[in-house]
Amino acid sequence: QVQVVESGGGLVQPGGSLRLSCAASGSRFSSYAMAWYRQAPGKEREWVATATRGGTTLYTNSVKGRFTISRDNAKNTVYLQMNTLKPEDTAIYYCKADNLYWGQGTQVTVSS
Repeated sequence: QVQVVESGGGLVQPGGSLRLSCAASGSRFSSYAMAWYRQAPGKEREWVATATRGGTTLYTNSVKGRFTISRDNAKNTVYLQMNTLKPEDTAIYYCKADNLYWGQGTQVTVSS
């Protein structure tokens, strides 16, 4: 069983930035695809970004140019740098490891 723990959420004003972190347990982290999803109130969970084990990064259209996913295999951690945040980015952000294991989520609220 892989343990996945997100951190870094909080309240930020529109136009601001946050960096989320996701740590996953296990010795095979470098072989995992790592992804971020989010779920806004009253909406379904949606995919946000992926960092493949080969280093390719993929983004949903609504965050392209604003969010950056990166990974540090030495630390078993993936990051989501979120810039130019908008109120519609408000959601619980979840990390998924190896297309199987979910974290508990971290709340991001963008509001003035």
